[in-house]
Amino acid sequence: MQSDSAATEAVKAANQQFYEAFGALDIEKMEAVWETSERALCVHPGWQPLVGWDVIRSSWLGIFDNATLMHFNIRYVNVAVQGDCGWVTCVENISSVLQGRASNFGVLATNIFVRTPTGWRMIAHHASPQM
Repeated sequence: MQSDSAATEAVKAANQQFYEAFGALDIEKMEAVWETSERALCVHPGWQPLVGWDVIRSSWLGIFDNATLMHFNIRYVNVAVQGDCGWVTCVENISSVLQGRASNFGVLATNIFVRTPTGWRMIAHHASPQM
């Protein structure tokens, strides 16, 4: 079992991999970050909850297919780990080009990871527009 600080760093690294996959608009990298099970949960800003990897994967494909740029500046990162569960809360400052329209906006996110035999995997991503 990892020490508390090693587990915290591993969850932080898994969170960074999520944002790298998102920024690269790369579904294979995104799939490598997630626990690809039916218990996975994703809430994109303004969307209904998506449950199960197949539905979540389709949502990422739709986002990636309509985006030409997705750049993240992640701030206010807070990481906590308890046993085989870790979570990250942060603010995503996003610069994007979706369907040809450029925008900049902030999102509050909670990313939950579970420890698996192959490392930490995202089990839930919940993002809400920043007020």
